[in-house]
This record gives sequence, C-alpha cells and structure tokens, in this order.
Amino acid sequence: MPTVQTVQTVLPSLTPLLPELILGVGVMVLILYGAFRGERSVETINVGALALLLVALFVVMSQAPGTKVTTLSGSFIQDGFSKVMKALVLLGSAATILLSRDYFQREKIDRFEFPILIVLCTIGMLVMVSANDLIALYLGLELQSLAAYVIAAFHRDDLKSTEAGLKYFVLGALSSGMLLYGASLVYGFTGTVSFPGIVSALHEDAGFGIVLGIVFVAAGVSFKLAAVPFHMWTPDVYEGSPTPVTAFFASAPKMAAMAMTVRVFIGAFPDVTAIWQQIIVFIAIASMTLGSFAAIGQRSLKRLMAYSSIGNVGYALIGLAAGTEEGIRGVVVYMIIYLAMTLGAFAIILSLRRRNEMFETIEDLSGLSRTHPWIAFCLAMMMFSLAGIPPLAGFFGKFYVFAAAIQANLVALAVVGVVTSVVGAYYYIRVVKIMYFDEAKAPYEAMAPGLRIVLALSSVVVILFWLLPAPLVGAAGAAAKSLF
Repeated sequence: MPTVQTVQTVLPSLTPLLPELILGVGVMVLILYGAFRGERSVETINVGALALLLVALFVVMSQAPGTKVTTLSGSFIQDGFSKVMKALVLLGSAATILLSRDYFQREKIDRFEFPILIVLCTIGMLVMVSANDLIALYLGLELQSLAAYVIAAFHRDDLKSTEAGLKYFVLGALSSGMLLYGASLVYGFTGTVSFPGIVSALHEDAGFGIVLGIVFVAAGVSFKLAAVPFHMWTPDVYEGSPTPVTAFFASAPKMAAMAMTVRVFIGAFPDVTAIWQQIIVFIAIASMTLGSFAAIGQRSLKRLMAYSSIGNVGYALIGLAAGTEEGIRGVVVYMIIYLAMTLGAFAIILSLRRRNEMFETIEDLSGLSRTHPWIAFCLAMMMFSLAGIPPLAGFFGKFYVFAAAIQANLVALAVVGVVTSVVGAYYYIRVVKIMYFDEAKAPYEAMAPGLRIVLALSSVVVILFWLLPAPLVGAAGAAAKSLF
C-alpha cells in the first residue's frame, strides 16, 4: 500500500499532464454516456466535448509564463513552447466541433462518436507537442493517427470517404514505420531515447548511422506535416473526407505536427544543425514549389486548400531551417496566422449549401459578392492573406520567416519563398476574381451559428492583426525562447 507521503510526491509530478488527464477522464465519461444513451446523446456529447476542450485550453493558458517542468522521468515537458502550441491545437479542435454540427445533421451522419474521436485525437496531439523523448513522441503520434484514420472514413456510405480513410491508413502506417526505424537508429548510436540524452551523446560528432536516423525521422514527421515528397496522401484525403474533417486535418494536426518537428530537431539535434538543416531546406523548397504550381489547375476548393496547406508548411519550415530563436518565433507566428486563415476559409466552404446540396468547386463562388457580400469580403480577405498581401496577417507570417532566413544567411531560401508566393498569389486572387466579377448564381442558405462564430473570430485575427500584433508575436517569442 502506498503511503500518504508517496502519494503526495507522485501527484505534483502529474501537474504538467493536467490538460491531457482532463481530456482523458472526460472522454471516458462521454464514451460511457454515449454507449448507454445511443444516438440520443449526440447533442449532449458535442457540448461536453466542446466544454472539455475549452477547460483544457483554460488550464493550458493558466500555466505560469517562463516555467519549464518535466515529468514521467523526463519524457514529458511543459514549457512556453508547449503552452502556445497546445492552445492552437485545442482551438483548432474546438472549432472543428463547431464547424461540424450543421454539416453532419444535414448529411444524416450525426453520430456521437465524432466528437469523442476529435477529443482522442487531441490528446494524442497534446502528447506530441510535449514529448521529450522518442517513445512519448511515437505514442502521441499513433494515438492521434488512429483516431484520424477513422474520422477520415466517417461517412462510411460514401465511397470517396472510405477511400480517403484507407489511403490515409496505409500511407500513415508506412510513415510510422520509417519514423520508428529512424528512432531505433538514433537510439542504437546514442544509447538513449531522451532528447537531452541525445544532445549529450552527440555533441558535434555524428556518424553515418546518426545521419541515416535523422533522415528517416525527418521522413516520418514530413508525412504528418504533408510536406513534399511525403504529401501524396493530402489532396485525395482532403477531397474525400467529410468537409469538417478536412478542416480539422488542415488545422489542429498541422499545429501538432509542426510543434513535434520543431521539438525533435531543436530539442534533440541542436549540435548537428548543419546535417538536418539541409534536409529541411530541401523539404521547404519542394513544398513551396509544388504547393504553388500544382494548385493552379485545381477546380475543387478542398483540393485547392490541400495544395495551399502543402505550400504553407513549406513557408513555416523556412523558420525551422534557420535554426535560430528568431526562426522558431517566425514558425509559431506563422502557424497562429495559418490556423486563423484556414478555419475562416473552411467556415465559408461549409456554408456553400443550396437546397440541401453542398457545393465545393471554385466556379460555385461565381458572383458571391452580389448574393452574400459579407461572406465574399471575408473569403477575399482570407485569400489575400494566404497570398501574403499586406497589411493582412498572412503578410506578417511570411515576413517573420523570411527575415529569420536572411539573418541565418539562407538568402536563396528566402528568395525561393518570395518567388513561390508570387506564383501562389495567382490561384488565390483567381478565387477573388470569380466572386467579384463573374455572373452571380442563386444565393446560398444562411450560415449556421457555429460557422459564423468561427468565421468572425478568424476574420478578426486575419484583418486586424496589424493593428495589435504585440500579444501574438510576444507569445511566439516567449515560446521560441523556452527552446533555447
């Protein structure tokens, strides 16, 4: 029997895990409630899941600034970086539940399992953000991935959704194997899975085995980021999944995957930056280039957003390639702004419904400015921001990562980023042209309340960021500082 003193010494060590514990206990209660009540529990479980995510967000934001705490023998870390990135993950997951309500009701696939899977996915993502060794990282990654495979195929009577889930599962299993192989090589040549232990074992001495391990780890995390050349699943999975699921894949998991990537390379391999920097530079250039050129011929809005997300990952990786505190600050700022732009764009895509039929092609936006002027204005701002046009938020996101690259003498990488931004602006501005200059079609139905909330909050960030950038930039700076 454990003594009172033993219990007291164990409990404080679980404090960094409080958000994950809240979600874990809460989701078990929701599962039991759903099992007993069946489909009558859908509304209650949606509200409960949303409440759990908001409570976890409050706990994360209550963390004292500047603190760094580890637990579970150092495999789990709580610091300024995890605070900001976990907040983004929780906001993305909460927004997904708001975006999904009306869609699932109309499609008659409104089941209580969906919000539960979102919460389970979120627990995995939070573990990914705070992982301080290779085993914790893999556990978080797999928990997130297994739930994601299921929600991709959530519309099980739809062939495209089933195909999306299967394709995501098969390629995801391949990427997990590559990540595990890389992790095993790193462990074999360093004798530890702990990030601080790897730093102590490596210093500046990295043999061929370590280099090979880093390459395979980079391949595994690149798949989760949907970065080139491991992006092949993204357009098909984004198009085939139910639209709220696509919005989820483009938002919260991207935050967790980018946090995981930064944590791995900055936390475990800071003394061999020259090795992994070459890999990140290649992935960034390839992602920006393919994301910009491949999107030009797309007609589907969801496929357009898929290629847009690939390109945006490339821009964010510019900051990581710099390997400096300023670079990581740029990454965090970029991901904050990207989350707002993506959720706002998907809120509008989900509102394109007429006589209970969803519309998802670019041509379906024809003349939107005359039938829904405010929605057209908001989408135009999202598109201009994604293109990086000042004074919208997207411009500042790119400015911070490009500036960090130039300071780190990666001028060629910054130039490629600017050139691909110009190319990408074509397909973003084409959407605006269709909304404002093409012949108007019949008006769409009114937006659901959940979509309005997400769109309003996203629009405030995107349009008014330039008026008050200090809070978000300051938070990003504190997050980056905690890693160095």
